[in-house]
Amino acid sequence: MVDKQSDKKLPPAIFLMGPTASGKTALAIDLVQQLPCDIISVDSALVYRGMNIGTAKPDASELALAPHRLIDICDPAEAYSAARFSEDARKEMAEITQAGRIPLLVGGTMLYFRALEFGLSTLPEADPEVRDQLEQEANQIGWEQMHLQLSKVDPEAGARIHPNDPQRIQRALEVYRLSGQPMSKLQRQAEGYHFPYSPIRVARAPLDRALLHRRIAERFDVMLKQGFESEVRQLLERGDLAPETPSMRSVGYRQMIRYILGEWSREEMIERGIIATRQLAKRQYTWLRSYPGVHWLDEESGDILQQALKIIRRDLTLG
Repeated sequence: MVDKQSDKKLPPAIFLMGPTASGKTALAIDLVQQLPCDIISVDSALVYRGMNIGTAKPDASELALAPHRLIDICDPAEAYSAARFSEDARKEMAEITQAGRIPLLVGGTMLYFRALEFGLSTLPEADPEVRDQLEQEANQIGWEQMHLQLSKVDPEAGARIHPNDPQRIQRALEVYRLSGQPMSKLQRQAEGYHFPYSPIRVARAPLDRALLHRRIAERFDVMLKQGFESEVRQLLERGDLAPETPSMRSVGYRQMIRYILGEWSREEMIERGIIATRQLAKRQYTWLRSYPGVHWLDEESGDILQQALKIIRRDLTLG
């Protein structure tokens, strides 16, 4: 539940959303040169230290120009959740607001945006026995059939979660089997949640999917040239990270691990890495289309920065 007071009484915050490789970071850095903003990262992979190349983490020069909060705050062996993000982000937003500046939240982890703005209900804790049962069923019938099961008991989650996303399919089915209720219903039950900001929601998301697909392929090629394989090898050499570790399940990392383990050829790793990134972008578009009050920037009609500034300044004035 959002705040019941008039939004005009609440301090502003800017949400810059969009699919992977859409250019959000570059736009955010441009925005902080024009507006009194401080950036908070909204990305489930950028929180991890040592995962720099495969996450397209802002480099030292970019961070010097526009510092980002909530990056490099976790070891890759740790688990990081939407609930923890919401708590961390609210603390950072309070500091920024108290300093007389505007929080600029930038990223593509749409679940984190929703958790922050609308809250999360209390979901059952993970249950190893139920997870083992689900894994065994999936090994027998495949994750596509598991996704069909999910769509029957929780149509909303089934529509939102991609059939090739076993981690989220498993979690949604686990919640249903533990609670007897659809996860989507439980997530809406965040009654009494108070978000003390008036968000201006802007999306950088090219309407031309071919353009985004080119950017994804180009970025993957750049990451390989920058040493992505060496980065993943060094992470695995630590000895405490496995393919099942949440951080290592990030797009790109899990494909590189399969290559390093000798399960895939380099060509297959590249192809599957690009395909997985496209699938992630598709899911992000789905989340964005269902997110309320989003201003979509028109990538094809010119200056993205000026479009964003016009929307933000107008809404700041109205607020």
